[in-house]
Amino acid sequence: MANINWLPLEDSQQIETMKAYSKDTPCIIFKHSTRCSISSLAQHRLENKWAFDESALLPYFLDLISYRHISESVAEAFGVQHESPQLLLIQDGQCTYHASHLDISVAELSAALAQRV
Repeated sequence: MANINWLPLEDSQQIETMKAYSKDTPCIIFKHSTRCSISSLAQHRLENKWAFDESALLPYFLDLISYRHISESVAEAFGVQHESPQLLLIQDGQCTYHASHLDISVAELSAALAQRV
């Protein structure tokens, strides 16, 4: 299992930083509910199949229980309705791909990244 060096998303100001950073390096946001077994399964599936270097993809982790208000800011900033769990791919300051629940997978994320090369 690969180790994902999750960056905690704990402040709505990080969204603007992420938008700027994503112009050079794609970012993901994984919205996770610690109270949801499907969310835990989606996280495990991501971590188990992770195949990205930090220089290729920057991973942000949003704890929905502690930071629900930030999820609302993410939904507004990227125009994607909130779901849980949810994975958003941010490139060039925009959400170019998103998935939720058991549709979250490294293979689908890889395919979405390949489309934008």
